[in-house]
Formats: sequence, structure tokens, C-alpha cells
Amino acid sequence: MKGVVFDGKRAEVVDDLEVRGPGPGEVLVGIRAAGLCHSDLAVVAGVIPFPVPVVLGHEGAGVVEAVGDGVGHVAPGDHVALATIANCGTCPDCGRGRPTMCRKAIGRPDRPFTRSLGPVQHQFAATSAFAERTVVKAVQAVKIPESVPFPSAALIGCGVLTGVGAVRNRARVGLGESVVVIGTGGVGLNVLQGARLAGASPIVAVDVNPAKEALARSFGATHFTTGTEHVRDVLPTGADHVFECVGRTALVRAAIDLLDRHGQAVLLGMSAADAEAAFVPASLFLDKSVLGCRYGSSRPQRDVELYTRLYGQGRLMLDELVSRTYGIDDFDRAVDDLENGRVARGVFVF
Repeated sequence: MKGVVFDGKRAEVVDDLEVRGPGPGEVLVGIRAAGLCHSDLAVVAGVIPFPVPVVLGHEGAGVVEAVGDGVGHVAPGDHVALATIANCGTCPDCGRGRPTMCRKAIGRPDRPFTRSLGPVQHQFAATSAFAERTVVKAVQAVKIPESVPFPSAALIGCGVLTGVGAVRNRARVGLGESVVVIGTGGVGLNVLQGARLAGASPIVAVDVNPAKEALARSFGATHFTTGTEHVRDVLPTGADHVFECVGRTALVRAAIDLLDRHGQAVLLGMSAADAEAAFVPASLFLDKSVLGCRYGSSRPQRDVELYTRLYGQGRLMLDELVSRTYGIDDFDRAVDDLENGRVARGVFVF
């Protein structure tokens, strides 16, 4: 079968992948669609250190083909969205309803893939959605209605859970509170619609690419600017919530500087593991805070059901996130489109 493998030097499409059957507590999924996210490219660039060789992809949806012993919540033929959080379900953090804090959350099935050239030992984000089939832990496979198109459903597993979840679960944005979103890629657009769903106002989108204004407004932005220096024209005293969705240290400082009293900056962008950001500690004294956020502080088995329900009601935008679809053989073209800002999300269709 085909898939995308990164060997430490380059990512390429191969056609000699094989995947084993599911073991106890695992699910074999035939991938129907997988979104290309900057996190996949961050592995290739070395921003996210990851052992190689590795099958890439972490934002997927498909059909259950087989289940291992002890799996009862999904069955062959079910449509599922995949979550990257492979939490154990038994530790204190899982017991508190915080699966993203589980220390086993990024577990990997034991060498699910092999190639004619030898074993592929690693699975990215416990998912490896850039393959025609993959094996995941049962907790990662979340049943979804068959009415949700696979390309749209795939994006729930990362961009939607991260962006909307950051607004709902981490920042807990309230009605009428002001929001600034720095960066309007896949995650930023979902922060915008999360803020819209929360009743935030105003909602200011910031992106250096002016061509993104129309899409940002359609997802919920009430204002758009190409630089953080213009935000105070809309919010003279600062914002209640600022979401940094790019991962640049200068923008972390900008997010903090844009806070109003009692405001909070939520960091969602992926910066290099050794990157350092500087800010003035005294700027936080008026009850301001800086929050990290992993995967939208989500509970996938709960949140995916909610988001598909909101989608069915016409309140959550999923189809509009899909800018373009590709075959997996067009991997290089999809990467080029993403890196040059031509798409909000490109999705591979198998």
C-alpha cells in the first residue's frame, strides 16, 4: 500500500508499506482522507524532533476494517475520525478528564508498518494518517455520522479539536469578551469559529497575507489586519484573549503585549523545541496570564461528537476548511501549496 515516509532526510511517497492487524485494544482503519498540517512539515524540518523512519500524517478519517479484542465502541464498517491522543484511560489525569495530560498520550502501536526495505519503527502522533491503512489505539477512533464527508471529518482530528477546543476548554471565552487571533491558517480559522460560537466580540484576525481576509471573516472575524501593531486601533485597552497560532517567538511577545487587564495569551503555534521568547514580567502584574495549550485541552470522545452535531446543525464550518484535495502521489504539490499560503487545509483523498 502507499504512504508517506520520512527517513530523516526527505519525505517521499512509497508503495511498499504493509500494516499488521489490530492487537488487543486496537483498531485497523482504512484511511479515506487525511489533512496536511504544518506539524507534519515541522517533523521534516526538524522543528518537532521525531525518530525516523516514520510514516507521517496525523489528521485523518476513514472506515473501521477490523478491531482487536476488547474493542466494543466501534465495529467494522463504522466511519471514524482519528484523534492523536492515545491516552491510557487509567491514570490520575485521565481520571480527572484531562486526557491530553496523560503521560502515555503519545503512545504508538508496536511497529505497525513494515516495508520491503525493513521495518518502519515509528508512527507519527500515534496515527500515521498518510497511509492507506493504519492501526490506532481504540480510544483514538471516534465514531462519526456517515453524513460527514471524509475530507471534512479528517480535519476534526487536529485543526478543529485544537482551535475550537482552545477557545472552549482552555481559554473558556465568555459572551462579549474580545478575542485576537494571530495567524489564520487551519488552527487559526478554528479559533475564529470557536470565538464566534462562544459569542465573543469583537474578534480580530491578524495575518500578513491580506488575501486571507475574506475567509477569516467568513469564519467569524469582525475585523482583519495584516499586523499586530494595528490591533489597538480596534481594541485601545487590549484584548481579553489573544491566541498565537503561528509559533514565532516575536509573536508570543506581541500576544502578551496586546492583553488588557486580566487578559490571557494562549500559545498554540508550534515553535522549535529550543526556541526562547522574551517579554516584560511586569506586564503581567495586572492579573494577566500566559497559557500553554495541548490539542485544545480536548476530550476527543466527547468533543468530536459535539462538533459533528454542530456541523449537522450548520453552526460549525468543516467543508469550508477544505481548500483543495489531492491524491497521495501529489504530496510535494500539496506541501508547496501549504508553504506558500495557497490553502487553509489541503486534504489527501484515498
